[in-house]
Amino acid sequence: MSTTKPKHIGRNISRIRELRDMKQDALAIAIGTTQQSISIIEGSESVDDEKLKAIAEALGVPAEVIRNFSEEAVFNIISNTIDIETVDNNSTGIGFGCTFNPLDKLLESIEQSTNLYERLIQAEKDKVAFLEKLLSEK
Repeated sequence: MSTTKPKHIGRNISRIRELRDMKQDALAIAIGTTQQSISIIEGSESVDDEKLKAIAEALGVPAEVIRNFSEEAVFNIISNTIDIETVDNNSTGIGFGCTFNPLDKLLESIEQSTNLYERLIQAEKDKVAFLEKLLSEK
């Protein structure tokens, strides 16, 4: 019996909007709706594809990022940027210098996965072409 909950798309939209430092009003204007509609969408577990595409475009991320958004991944990226520094040769200071947008890192990771997938497909196509060539020569 599986206990995993389905992705809550509305919550993902809300978190990404907040990470982009965007208010519900601004998102509503960007997609041509009202702030109340955005509030309802963010409370919904699912969002139709057409609306999701418009929201993703307004937020500047692919729809797949919204569908697969993981706060754990974002916090993992952020936690890996914390620097521990020695101050005055005695005390320790912690620098929370996040010098990038975590969403950009998430997008970069998705793009790398997509590129790898495309290269694997091309390698398989090359193998098939090579084997077909060998068969045609016999």
